[in-house]
Amino acid sequence: MKKDFFKYQAQTTPYPLGMEISHAEGSYIYDTSSKKHLDFVAGVSACSLGHCHPRVVEAVKTQLDKYLHVMVYGEYIQEPAVAFTKLLASYLPSTLQTTYLVNSGTEAIEGAIKLARRATGRTEILYANNAYHGNTIGALSIMGFEERKKAFEPLLPDCHSIQFNYEEDLEKITGNTAAIVLETIQGGAGFILPKTDYLEKVRNKCNQTGTLFILDEIQPGFGRTGKLFGFQHFNIIPDILVMGKGMGGGLPVGAFTASKDLMTLLQHNPKLGHITTFGGNPVIASAALATLKELTETDLIPQTLQKEQLFRTLLQHSLIKEIRGKGLMLALIFESSEIASEVILNCKKRGLILFWLLFEARAVRITPPLTISEAEIKEGCAILSDVLNGISKPKKE
Repeated sequence: MKKDFFKYQAQTTPYPLGMEISHAEGSYIYDTSSKKHLDFVAGVSACSLGHCHPRVVEAVKTQLDKYLHVMVYGEYIQEPAVAFTKLLASYLPSTLQTTYLVNSGTEAIEGAIKLARRATGRTEILYANNAYHGNTIGALSIMGFEERKKAFEPLLPDCHSIQFNYEEDLEKITGNTAAIVLETIQGGAGFILPKTDYLEKVRNKCNQTGTLFILDEIQPGFGRTGKLFGFQHFNIIPDILVMGKGMGGGLPVGAFTASKDLMTLLQHNPKLGHITTFGGNPVIASAALATLKELTETDLIPQTLQKEQLFRTLLQHSLIKEIRGKGLMLALIFESSEIASEVILNCKKRGLILFWLLFEARAVRITPPLTISEAEIKEGCAILSDVLNGISKPKKE
């Protein structure tokens, strides 16, 4: 299988981890040699309820017996999508009530950009340095990492960067700006939280200039930070909320949510302002509905803050310079990228799955399933601490 993997399946790096998967359950992934691996990554924050959560699996199986794809998005009334969007609205502010279901976070970003330009009649989009919103052309245009963009230029015009958490740059939001797109917590940059009232100041500047505020909650969303959405920590409400990853319990999904008035603009001038064949797919929507119910009917979300504190207590080591993030969206920061890679690869040998971040090479990602137990956290942290003790001294960049 490994030979066929490299021959027939397109790769994204020269050196993929290449673990051959047999099955996965709960907080563990099993390879084809029957070795189990404790998963501290959760499919890069996607498997919010762990692997093959019974409630998600049952919802999918139930829907499989009814119908699969029947029509392009928005034409037929399909119960799973209606039930999900209605339940989601009940947990959001009144200005965020109408949801467009798509297939991924990056597609949701594309839809949000289109909606902002349609609503304002403006073209300028602002984004943050070291931002990551996806890899389609529109999302790539607002990626704040020039080296990764250069090979694909020219990209979407009139997109300009600001410095995240730098208040002086908010003066760049003007009457020409259609939208500013920010991650509530910067992911690829190293799990950087907004400072004090930074997001409130962004919100106020948008109000003054008629600019739409788009918040990317693709990674912080669906309970990972101790609230259903990360923005709920910061006393603001975006105009357009973008989501994905943990929304589907391990299945591919994305969405963007706005007011009914804003979303109606995609219906006319022109009609079909945004369309998707498989968005709102009933099987995927059933999984998303089951995930949302499990998150909101249990204490999993508030537990993330308790589990964060357990990680911070257990992971005290001289090689760890800082632990960034919130809830179960954590990044260990080391002195060098070499140490970070050594930790990830040695932990993998010991049966603990960790991963890198996109732009911060000194970081090690810890984004386990929200369902992870205290015993599993202790198990993984013991492995991680043992690996750190085996690294003799810090290595310089």
